[in-house]
Amino acid sequence: MASDRSNDEIHEIVQRVLNRSLGISPQPASQPQAEAPAVPEQAAQPQPKTEARKVVAIGADHGGYELKETLKKDLAEMGYAIMDVGTHSKDAVDYPDFAHEVARLVGTGNVWRGIMIDGAGIGSCIVANKVPGVRAGLAYDYSSALNSREHNDTNVLTLGAGLIGVNLARQIVKTWLSTDFGGGRHKARVDKISAYEKQHLK
Repeated sequence: MASDRSNDEIHEIVQRVLNRSLGISPQPASQPQAEAPAVPEQAAQPQPKTEARKVVAIGADHGGYELKETLKKDLAEMGYAIMDVGTHSKDAVDYPDFAHEVARLVGTGNVWRGIMIDGAGIGSCIVANKVPGVRAGLAYDYSSALNSREHNDTNVLTLGAGLIGVNLARQIVKTWLSTDFGGGRHKARVDKISAYEKQHLK
């Protein structure tokens, strides 16, 4: 006797029998299969920049103390970290002690650059240049600050508080800190300075 059931009906009956044997409760066809809730991807969190601020050592004798205190505020506003080696008052002191400490910190790589202030800036420049690895330059205007960086790659700046005013000192410091070494023909000459220094360290 031929079956009046369609293939689809037979398939459905077989499926029900299998489900019952396996203990599976079939879902009504009209009830859609629940979808698993989408798990939102973890948003990539931006990593904070960990670049350390450049450290500038600064020092002065009693004649440069007030200018040092003013320039420290400017350096902080420009985003530099400051290492103040003194002096910390207007009591008379000897500039070589502070110039040497600023230069030593630069020469050993403990700070990025150094600034030293005395009455004329000349004596401190002489002292700083006795320290290996230091190229100190006295700047008294915009051009000398620019030239000392572009041509000589100076890493210590000396200022004469008795010869320049506060506004000019600020301009010099800002120019000196922001000017890159020119390289090129100047590099060969700076390399010669370093070579002569090494000759006398033997």
